Amino acid sequence: MTKVAVVSGGLRQPSSTRLLADRIAAAVERRLAEQNRTATISVVELRPLGRSIVDAMLTGFAGPELEAAFETVADADGLVAVTPAFNASYSGLFKSFFDVLPEETLAEMPVLIAATGGTERHSLVLEHALRPMFSYLHAIVAPTGVYAATDDFGSASGTAGLNSRIAKAADDLSRLLSACGPRTRRDVFTEELTEMERLLASPRPSGDGAVED
Repeated sequence: MTKVAVVSGGLRQPSSTRLLADRIAAAVERRLAEQNRTATISVVELRPLGRSIVDAMLTGFAGPELEAAFETVADADGLVAVTPAFNASYSGLFKSFFDVLPEETLAEMPVLIAATGGTERHSLVLEHALRPMFSYLHAIVAPTGVYAATDDFGSASGTAGLNSRIAKAADDLSRLLSACGPRTRRDVFTEELTEMERLLASPRPSGDGAVED
């Protein structure tokens, strides 16, 4: 069983960002099925979590709904992350979610990045904003990202091109998921506690350079 989490940062209803997220998730599911692998898709919609995300940024504590979203992402083997583009970057809500996501949640996790926008002018958001952010978070970012402009949803030629990009990106993510295999979650708190115990148990040097037992 391969678990794929989808984070959709759409701000409106209906949302082209959620539409793109669903189409990518379906393509990933189909690609894994072709490899005789069963996938479970879990969607985290950020719009209903807006207040909880801001509260977490201000207080340092996540409420139950946000904690459930964190758990969905942390428990996944791979992630599809989709944001609307604003001023050639990701949305504030999308960025804020990953700002409050517990440290190292995405470490060594395959991630497919995608974005929506009004025109093709924003397409570089994938390489200039999303890829660097997820690389910083220690994720394994799939080579192919997906950008969808308004025209990609409204014309036959645009839809055909978008479908081709989605298929290529889904293939990239499925290969990464196969290469990485089931993901073992990191427990940063336990790791830090173990390291602290190791340091406290280490012999301390005495004043003359000798090691005290």
